Amino acid sequence: MTEFFLLFVLLPISFAVEYPPIIKGIITLIGLAYIIFVLFKVEGISFRIKKKMDWKQFWKRTLISFAIIAIVTACFVYFSEPESLFYVPRTNMRLFVVILFIYTFLSVWPQEIIYRTFFFKRYESLFSSKSALIFINAIVFSLAHIFFRNTLVLVLTFIGGILFGITYLKFRSTTLVSIEHALYGNWLFTVGMGQMLAFPGMEAP
Repeated sequence: MTEFFLLFVLLPISFAVEYPPIIKGIITLIGLAYIIFVLFKVEGISFRIKKKMDWKQFWKRTLISFAIIAIVTACFVYFSEPESLFYVPRTNMRLFVVILFIYTFLSVWPQEIIYRTFFFKRYESLFSSKSALIFINAIVFSLAHIFFRNTLVLVLTFIGGILFGITYLKFRSTTLVSIEHALYGNWLFTVGMGQMLAFPGMEAP
């Protein structure tokens, strides 16, 4: 439990405190290195794409969820900040493509290794209920975004944590849950909610 507290409670809360960003970066790299070491050397995880994955069921389930999220968020932006609706793809397509690539591979993938692959491998046996496991996972995933100091971000990441936890338990695939995470996160940037998550280029007039 010491490992859990340090990595998933103390560390993210510390990022909400003001101290030099370079120190935060060093701590993050140390934490990530520790997690990767444990996954490879202790847990024997191999990051290979499974040959047999139920892509059809995954896409059917994910696209239904995505359609609902897309409609709700598009309506939210349209009625609350219409000038932000699809702002970046409308005004800077090059930046839009670059951010999609960077977010997918340098943000989503590490997050899913930490919050799904590592978390479930290390702590799943501590929970007798899958619902409790998913709930706690969503809580700590939301907590990881506390440094944004934005209530809506915490709510959205909690909901995302629930969805990603269910997906990971169902398919046991870092690849599939990363695709789902990237799809939803990139959509929030695309539709005009990227300023909440500190995406660049969101300076709508």
